Amino acid sequence: MATTNDLKNGLVLNIDGQLWTVVEFQHVKPGKGGAFVRTTLKNVLSGKVVDRTFNAGTRVETATVDKRGMTYLYREGEEFVFMDGETFDQVPIPAATVGENANYLLDNAEVVAAMHEGQALYIELPTSVELIISHTDPGLQGDRSTGGTKPATLETGAEIQVPLFVSTGEKVKVDTRDGRYLGRVNG
Repeated sequence: MATTNDLKNGLVLNIDGQLWTVVEFQHVKPGKGGAFVRTTLKNVLSGKVVDRTFNAGTRVETATVDKRGMTYLYREGEEFVFMDGETFDQVPIPAATVGENANYLLDNAEVVAAMHEGQALYIELPTSVELIISHTDPGLQGDRSTGGTKPATLETGAEIQVPLFVSTGEKVKVDTRDGRYLGRVNG
């Protein structure tokens, strides 16, 4: 337990059985009445953002979220199996928790998993990954109707937009937050 005076960005609160991360907060002391704390909270699982006001000194329940370095091993049905970097335990994480990150996961990829009471809340990938293009059609010179981009399939099966000059078999850098092409990788 903590009070609203202990709030800080990134702190995870347990409110009515749901976990919320403090995105930002502000202590307000009006001329009349008691002080209060205005917060912006983000639901850890759904990503929903809400604004919530607490009276100053109100007790809030904090949740312990343990961020651990993990290595992706393999996929088994609806679960992705990771190895904990400290204990070397194999940890299955449901596909729903991995979500869109599955588009950028290669064997032995290093990720950070946020764990709460033995359950994975979400995983964080590096902001960019290097992947090989498994298929893309040759770019036609003079084809500017698509703004100079074409679809390409990555080795993970995800599809992204790449410039016309990129060809099958090349290694490219991809932004894991929005699937944006960041450039070719030499070597």
